[in-house]
Order: sequence, then structure tokens, then C-alpha cells
Amino acid sequence: MPTFEFSGEIAGTPKENLFDSLGAKIKVVGVGGAGGNAVNSMINENIDGVEFIAVNSDFQDLQKSKAKVVIQIGKNIAKGLGVGGNPDLGNECAKADQNDLTEALQGSDMVFITAGMGGGTGTGASPVVAKLARDAGALTVAIVTKPFTFEANKRLIQAESGIQELANEVDSLIVIPNDKLNEVQQISGILDSFKAADDVLTKAVRGIAEIIVGSGFINVDFADVKKIMKESGGKALMGTGEGEGTSRAVEAAENAITSPLLEDISIEGATGILINVTASSNFTIDELNDACSHIKSKANPNVELIFGLVVNETLSDKVRITVIATGIDGNSDSIRKAAVPLEEDVEQISLNLEEDEIELNNDLSGTEEEVSKIDELHPLGDDAHFEIPAFIRKPKGKSTDE
Repeated sequence: MPTFEFSGEIAGTPKENLFDSLGAKIKVVGVGGAGGNAVNSMINENIDGVEFIAVNSDFQDLQKSKAKVVIQIGKNIAKGLGVGGNPDLGNECAKADQNDLTEALQGSDMVFITAGMGGGTGTGASPVVAKLARDAGALTVAIVTKPFTFEANKRLIQAESGIQELANEVDSLIVIPNDKLNEVQQISGILDSFKAADDVLTKAVRGIAEIIVGSGFINVDFADVKKIMKESGGKALMGTGEGEGTSRAVEAAENAITSPLLEDISIEGATGILINVTASSNFTIDELNDACSHIKSKANPNVELIFGLVVNETLSDKVRITVIATGIDGNSDSIRKAAVPLEEDVEQISLNLEEDEIELNNDLSGTEEEVSKIDELHPLGDDAHFEIPAFIRKPKGKSTDE
């Protein structure tokens, strides 16, 4: 029998280039000031396998971006000065430079869009970016924030309108109401509250990146991820929980689906669920079964689940579970979840669940010091980060109703 030796090339393609071309390409687009700041926070987390893009009509704000790709929109409309909180102008700016946006989005398999809703650029330009991403064939997910209810009515109305428009252009949408930060602040300081909102995007992207492009024995097929997040469609829930001790798996699962930060929506009725488990090698298949059964019991009886397992010995006896649920009908008595960090992937095993069987398969106030720190972490621009209200920040020479 003849034998063959793999030369490292297929049809003239170097092996390393071939493998690079096969990996799913994930891009994160921060639109407006809030979106740009969220992107900077993600870049600081050193997430592998993700490309970052910053989009803004404010040239000065773009200069602060750490993204390798920055796109100034509406150069002949906003003149680099932002759109003064006008979503219509933000929309016009995006359409004026849609060729640049389209070029940046080309080749994407999955695009995350993040923005603060209620202002001008984020609210108006995000739907344009989302449409272009979907037109390019990318699975498109938006994670956006809503203003505090005590902010100007104009901002609240603009935010709701922008969210509705954005929902029509994405495959899945996650909304973070700033009012939910009050619940986080009860157990932490104001700085941690705003960081928790940043973490929703960071951990969602990291979790999906680990599932899709992480190295391991068996990786989840991106086609499966796309099926769950695209075909299920509609509202989405993302959350991460941690657990320790004898019931660590169930504890982590429960914490993942009951986190307080995101907009009211429940896992009940979800038709598609992605779960990524991070644990050390002492994690057992029985624990995995317990965790998944607990999550499945809260969802649609016919839910489709895809699992990934990342083995990281630094976690010792701790377990982290990230849940991404889609196809939710939007019941008002539910909760969208916030994501918590996944450790760097060492080994990854993916599993599919069919029925009950598991089988391996492919009052907001702050001290002057705190406020100063917020300004340093999230410098204000058009659509400022999470629309931090004026009375908890130092004046920057801009109206709070831009």
C-alpha cells in the first residue's frame, strides 16, 4: 500500500495560511463614544482572535481609540465634531461613508456591535452598521445600553426608537438598562458597577471566541453557533456564573441565568442555548450533566444546546459557566444576563445535548476621587460611555443632552 507524507501544503496553500483561512473571523464594532470606550476596555482584556473597529463622527474621540481600525463617518456632515446628540444626523453620517464601513466588515463571520443608545452617533449609526454587517453575510449581534430613567426624556425616547430600529437589523440583541447598575452597586462601588456593564460585551465575545476559535480536542462548529443565534433570532440572554464546593456546577449554572444586570427577560422559552464551561481537569461528566440539566429545565422543552468545555487548571475547584440563550419571546418577568470572564483556553471539548443525553460532538453619587476615576477610565465624548449623568461627573464643557 502506498504511503503519503503531508507536506504542509494543499493545492499550493501553506499550512499555516490554510488554517488561518478556516477560522471564523469575529469583529467587534464600537459605534459612538460609548461603543468606542467599550472597545477600548475589551482591548485591555487581550482577547485573542478578535478584530476591533471604532466608528465615530467625533474625530477627537476617535483619536483616543486603541482599535487598529478607526472609521470617521460623516466627514463632510459633522466636520469631525460629532452630531450633537441627533440620531438622524448620526444615521446620515453612517450612510455617507458606508463604503468605508462595508470594506471594514468584509470577510466577517460574526460581528458584535456595541453602542450607548439615546445620543446621536451610537443611536443613529448602529442600525446602518448592523445592516451592512448582515448584508456582508455576518452573524450580527448588538449589545447596547439604555439611559437612566431620570435622564432627559429626549434621550429616553431616542434610545427606545433606536433600539427598535436596531432590532430590525440584527440577528440577536442584548440591552443593558443603566438603571440595573443600581442593583450591582448595592454589592460593589460605582466604578465596579460601570465596569460590570463593560463586562457584558467583553465576556460575551470572549466566551464565543473560545467556543469558536479556541484550540482543543473538538471545537464547536461555527455553523452550529450561527444556526442557534441566527435561526432562533430575536432577543438574547447572556450570563456567566461561578460556583465552588460540592454543588459548584449547579451553583455556577444558576448564577449564570439569574444575574441582575441585563434588561428584564427570562431564559424560559429559549429555543437555542450555547454554554461554555471553564473548569480544571477534576471537573466530571456528572457535574456537566447536572449543570446542563439545570439550565435545560428552565428553557423550552425542545431547546437546542451546544456545549464547549475549556480546561484551565488555574481555576482549581472553581467552575465558571457562560450561557448565551436565543429565541426568547421577551416575557417581561425575565432577566437578560451579564457575562463574567472566562479564563484563557487550554483545552476545549464541545458537546451537543440531544434530549437528556450528552454526547461528544463537533442613588447614584460619588466622591470627587471616584468621579475623577470615571473620567479617566471613560473620557466623555458624543454618546458618552453609558451616558453617565452630569451630577456624578465633572463638567467637560458639554451639555448632558447632546
